[in-house]
Amino acid sequence: METKVYVETSVVSYYTARASRDVVVAGHQQATHDFWARLGGTLEPFISALVLTEAGKGDISGAEKRRH
Repeated sequence: METKVYVETSVVSYYTARASRDVVVAGHQQATHDFWARLGGTLEPFISALVLTEAGKGDISGAEKRRH
C-alpha cells in the first residue's frame, strides 16, 4: 500500500517552473526534483481544492503545467 503525502502549492510550483537564476529558488527547485525522483513512486501524492485553485492562477502556460 502506498503512503499518501499532501502536496501544497509551492511544491507544484517549484517542480514545474522554469529554472531560476536565483540561487535559493534554484536550490528549492532542484531539491523538489530530487525528492520526487528518490521516491520512485513509493508515495501517492494528493492535493486539496485550494491547491488546484492556486495552481490555476498566474501565467496561462505555467498554470497549465501546474494543474497537470
